[in-house]
Amino acid sequence: MTTVSSINSRYSEILASTEMPQLSAINSPGDLWPVMRHEAELKAKAEPILGSYFHATILNHKNFGDALSFRLASKFDNPMLPTMLIRDVIAEAIHADENLLSAAEIDVLATYTRDPACDDLSTPFLFYKGFHALQAHRVAHWLWQNGRKTLAQFFQNQISVSLGVDIHPAAQVGSGIMLDHATGIVIGETTVVEDDVSILHAVTLGGTGKSSGDRHPKIRKGVLLSAGCKIIGNIEVGRNTKVAAGSVVLEDVPANVTVAGVPAKIVGRLTNQVSAHEMNQGVE
Repeated sequence: MTTVSSINSRYSEILASTEMPQLSAINSPGDLWPVMRHEAELKAKAEPILGSYFHATILNHKNFGDALSFRLASKFDNPMLPTMLIRDVIAEAIHADENLLSAAEIDVLATYTRDPACDDLSTPFLFYKGFHALQAHRVAHWLWQNGRKTLAQFFQNQISVSLGVDIHPAAQVGSGIMLDHATGIVIGETTVVEDDVSILHAVTLGGTGKSSGDRHPKIRKGVLLSAGCKIIGNIEVGRNTKVAAGSVVLEDVPANVTVAGVPAKIVGRLTNQVSAHEMNQGVE
């Protein structure tokens, strides 16, 4: 069960990975939302034509949870299931499982600290479809775990159609995750992605196509999955490992190495490096 101390610990862990002075005001849950609101106010003043957009997405909401449910619902509006009904489902999930909200906050911090194109904390929330897909998956996973599999599959379909990201609702995904660009990411049913993993576009975490049951990869903490790599089968990628762009991984990979090629082979050893934080796709 998530506790205040465990959430604070995850905040501290993410913040310790960076020396960005902009994060000096962020120490624990409750600190993030006021900063995001202030950023939205500045953006609305700088670009008045988008004033109503910033009010609708951030400034009209009292807290992060309300804003998140509105933001996700607006992304997945469907003639068969109107925005308000989708928002009600998302709000129900957030209310029932505090992990969803704390994980989303930690994902914001992770994206800001790792993505050099991300200038502030509100940008992932407002504009990054990888963040949106990940948070919608968390809702779909909650539905799946609570026996509402048809609605979970509806969410999966909407994420795939709207955002180009296909994550099975049963897949287990930790916090501190960054889906960078996100287009073409596929994550299969029995996949496990632990905390603090960075995944770039066109990555596949898939099965072999020949087996049933537990058939998808286990991605351990701190891993970087570079653009276009494919991890196939019920195999493990060890902590802090880097999988180079375009590689195809078919066997277990130990911790703290770089693998590259088709099929992937160990091409380097890593020391005192969390690959997901470094975001260095170079082969070393």
